Amino acid sequence: MKLRLHHVDAFAEARFRGNPAAVVVLPSFPDARWLQAVADENRLSETAYVVSRGAPGEYDLRWFTPTTEVDLCGHATLASAWVLWERRGETAPVLRFHTRSGELRVGKRADGRLELDFPARRPVQIVGDPVGAALGRPPVKILDSGVNYLAIYASEADVRALRPDFRALRKIPRHAVSASARGDSADFVSRFFAPGAGVDEDPVTGSSHTELVPYWAKELGKTELHARQVSARGGELLCRLDADRVFIAGHVTPYLDGEIDGPD
Repeated sequence: MKLRLHHVDAFAEARFRGNPAAVVVLPSFPDARWLQAVADENRLSETAYVVSRGAPGEYDLRWFTPTTEVDLCGHATLASAWVLWERRGETAPVLRFHTRSGELRVGKRADGRLELDFPARRPVQIVGDPVGAALGRPPVKILDSGVNYLAIYASEADVRALRPDFRALRKIPRHAVSASARGDSADFVSRFFAPGAGVDEDPVTGSSHTELVPYWAKELGKTELHARQVSARGGELLCRLDADRVFIAGHVTPYLDGEIDGPD
């Protein structure tokens, strides 16, 4: 059985920017070992697998890094929606993805961006600094969402200058660490490190903004926020907080459509 594999750049207005993701649409989910093996072969931050539920706009969705299945991924959800609309003939105006993190929705904006509709996570400040040594410099404060740590720095320059010790970061008792600060030309900037999940630094991370946006909305006194992830590839996200939901919008740019052999 041959399967189509779509490689696209999410949160990118041009190729070779944003965060690359692979998307494979399947008739049903095969054994997880095959899903993991393909993700390892792709060596991208995430490979997304999509299965239709048989109703317009309704899909099951799973995400794998090169080493593990994850509970939530933003950029590969954005990529999956783009593939369904642009390559698979989907016509529903809103797509509903059923995932390990519940139902996630993606819609289209008038400006051409696709927009994630995700549940908000509200991190709380903690005492102590479990990540400063691994990040290479101490943050101003640390917050904990229960899933990730959020390290707040004094400036965008501090975030850009971080040179993490990834071996040390693998030992922290959380999925990942976001480093963030007020931005020079955006409301805030961030970087995202998840070496324990096989991703030393993620280029642009939709899921981290479910924590960053509630924090910065409170700090800045506004609910509409312009964010930049200042990784080497970089990406721009337009975000909005609405009660317990975070809306995260970005462009998607195609790179490659190919074909792979399905499971034996």
